[in-house]
Amino acid sequence: MTILRTALIQQGCSTDKQTNLDKTAAMVRSASASGATLIVLQELHAGPYFCQTEDPALFDLAEPIPGESSRFIAGLARDLGAVIVASLFERRAPGLFHNTAVVFETDGSIAGTYRKMHIPDDPGFYEKFYFTPGDLGFTPIKTSAGILGVLVCWDQWYPEAARLMALSGADLLIYPTAIGWDPADTDAEKGRQRDAWVTVQRGHAVANGLPVLAVNRVGFEPSSGHPENGIQFWGSSFAAGPQGEILAEASVEKEEILLVDVDLKRSETVRRIWPFLRDRRIDAYGDIIKRYRD
Repeated sequence: MTILRTALIQQGCSTDKQTNLDKTAAMVRSASASGATLIVLQELHAGPYFCQTEDPALFDLAEPIPGESSRFIAGLARDLGAVIVASLFERRAPGLFHNTAVVFETDGSIAGTYRKMHIPDDPGFYEKFYFTPGDLGFTPIKTSAGILGVLVCWDQWYPEAARLMALSGADLLIYPTAIGWDPADTDAEKGRQRDAWVTVQRGHAVANGLPVLAVNRVGFEPSSGHPENGIQFWGSSFAAGPQGEILAEASVEKEEILLVDVDLKRSETVRRIWPFLRDRRIDAYGDIIKRYRD
C-alpha cells in the first residue's frame, strides 16, 4: 500500500479534560469511519494551552505515560485499528516534565514516543518553565502506517530537526502544533506570521522530499493568569507533498477533520529528480554544531 489516508484533527479545547477527550474521540471515530488509518492530534490536545502563564499549580495537569489520557487514546487506536499520534504533558518524575508525542499502534500498544527538543520561552509561550528539553533525539517511529518522523510545534522552525528525521529514514514528517496570534497584532502582522509558518514547513517537505502533516488547534484561549489576554489559535492545519505542494488545508477558525490521501511512493520519484541528499556536502558542514560563527 502506497496511498495512506490520513486525518488531521483540528479542534478547540476547554478547561474540562474529559470534554476535550470525548470530543477528540468523536472526531477520531468519524475520521476512521472515513477510512483514515493514520490520525494525528494537535499539541497538548487534552486541555487548554496552559503555557501562557507561569504557574507551579499547573504542573498538576501532567500525567505519566502510560497514564489516564494515553490509555484513553490507546483504546481508540485498538478499537478502530488506526495509528494515532497524540501529544501529552508528561510527568516523568517529580520535578521532571516533558512535552511528549506518543504514537499508538493499531493494537493499542505504544509504538514510540518523542519528547519535544526545541522549547520556546516567549510572551504567551512560557514553555521553558514547564518542559525539560527532550532526550530521545530525532528518531523516527516505526508503525504499520509507515515510519513517522514526529516532531512538535517549535521544532517546525528548525531545518536540522526535519533533516535528521529524513536521514534516519522517516517516510513523512508530522508536527502536532499549538500556534496562534496575539489578538492585538495588526492584520498584516498576523498574515506574515501564518504565512511564515506554512512556508517553513513546506520548505522542509521540499528539502527532504517528504510529505509533511501539520495539525494546529483553533479558537481563542484566554490566559489563566490574565483572562483579558490570550491567544487566537489560527488553525490552518495542512498536508504538503514532497515538493511542498499543498494537498489539503483546514480553515483558520473552525474545528475540522482534515482528510488527505498521501502517496508515500511519490517521495522516491521526487528524490530521483531532486537528489538533495546525494549532493549534500557533509564534509563542509562541521560548523553547523556551533552556536554562531564569530
